[in-house]
Amino acid sequence: MLLKTACVCVRAPRLQQRAFSCGVAMAKSKFEYVRNFETDDTCLKNCYIVVRLDGRNFHKFSEQHGFLKPNDKRALGLMARSAESVMDNMEDVCVAYGQSDEFSFVFKRSTNLFKRRASKLMTHVTSQFSSSFVFYWAEYFTEQPLLYPPSFDGRVVLYPSNRNLRDYLSWRQADCHINNLYNTVFWALVQKGGLSTSQAEERLRGTVAGDKNEMLFSEFNINYNSEPQQYRKGTTLIWNMAEEVVTKKVKPANENEKEVHVTRTRRKIAAHHCDIIGEQFWEEHSGVLESD
Repeated sequence: MLLKTACVCVRAPRLQQRAFSCGVAMAKSKFEYVRNFETDDTCLKNCYIVVRLDGRNFHKFSEQHGFLKPNDKRALGLMARSAESVMDNMEDVCVAYGQSDEFSFVFKRSTNLFKRRASKLMTHVTSQFSSSFVFYWAEYFTEQPLLYPPSFDGRVVLYPSNRNLRDYLSWRQADCHINNLYNTVFWALVQKGGLSTSQAEERLRGTVAGDKNEMLFSEFNINYNSEPQQYRKGTTLIWNMAEEVVTKKVKPANENEKEVHVTRTRRKIAAHHCDIIGEQFWEEHSGVLESD
């Protein structure tokens, strides 16, 4: 009996090795042809790759989590913080722009991250952003627990030139202005004017920007141009070179350990709430985009 037990103990590792070898062989088996069903989604070279995320069912999400109307600074701050997490994780993102429940991430034209596969880039950005949104939630919503996980959908679009890309970003900022102006007037009518949401919608039907600005000023003494830039212009994130002073402990020969201050330069993400449709921003930050 002792001999049989010893024999089993010796053979067990060989059985495990045989099973492992069989598994390796399966990877090169006749079934491997199924990989041919995968589509080639490599993004065209020399194009900016833009991954845009949008919150899914965020109207319901914002209501159930008590977002302030028309703008919630906590929510906008959390969106920007989640976007910074994406940029920290994927340094080939040269600029990101966000407003409301959306954020666009622009990968530089020369990137070869994930071999430029659209599905890899989109899923990585979406998962990193979503998990960061949940992770940092309590820092911004200190008194409101997260009731259920938020979700974001993503899409990938290519832009071949700086002009095309800037027009895309201008489109998103123009959308920010249009939506924010409408929401500012709408919620003023509801919160200060005592109208129901359906009455406010009817009141605004057919109005243009000038009408809305006049309504805000004459009825509620609100100058729309004095509203925070973050609400009117959105958030633009770019990389900047910044100097910082750090303290290090050193121990010179035959001396006691002491602290010294060292200045170093490093890349840091900078947030801007300004116009990106005109030329000034791009002239001041000429290194953001690659030359055509």
